[in-house]
Amino acid sequence: MAPSVHACPWCYIGKARFEKGLAEFAHRDEVEVVHRSFELDPGRSKGDTALVIDMLAQKYGRTREEAASMEANVAANAQAEGLGYRTEGRDHGNTFDIHRLLHLAKARGRQDELLTLAYRANFAEERSVFDDEVLVRLAVEAGLDEAEARSVLADPEAYADDVRADECEASELGAGAVPFFVLDRRYGISGGQPSEVFVKALEQAWKDRPATALTAIGEDGAACDAGGACEVPQA
Repeated sequence: MAPSVHACPWCYIGKARFEKGLAEFAHRDEVEVVHRSFELDPGRSKGDTALVIDMLAQKYGRTREEAASMEANVAANAQAEGLGYRTEGRDHGNTFDIHRLLHLAKARGRQDELLTLAYRANFAEERSVFDDEVLVRLAVEAGLDEAEARSVLADPEAYADDVRADECEASELGAGAVPFFVLDRRYGISGGQPSEVFVKALEQAWKDRPATALTAIGEDGAACDAGGACEVPQA
């Protein structure tokens, strides 16, 4: 289980690192990956968006130039994983609707496809995932029915309980920041860890089945907390 947040660059990077680790795991074909919801900036209203650089400058009390340097450091981490990353022009906003649409995608067996497209649109392309029309197009690209996607976005309660249930579960598991990965409800991995940490965790979880209590593996990695604050690596 990996809580998913589209405004969190470490979730984008962490997903790529996890997938590299999973590809090296001998029993990878027997692993089921489920993405769970975790909101950043849940108090922000729908439609209230800001440029990421401006948000970072305000949040951390930095100049716009300093905020741009912070983004450049994160971009270097993304690019090292082979990911596209735009440091200018990206929006920041409330992610609740994206999570609701991801639950529709999960019900239709297209969750990872939509998540991958949403990350790419948000971090690498000139498409704002806080625009309903963009979300509908992404849903169609992921293989979902357009009318059904529009219906979910038009109804603020559609899949809302599923999102809240994920958030409650994350809290119960001790996930105060994301990305946060849980293996067999036993092992917890916090932050965008290197791929070798995921290989080790997968091997340990496989060896120790059945699962019991949650055990942390590795030092805490870079992450974004529920207040929307994202750690920035040192240059």
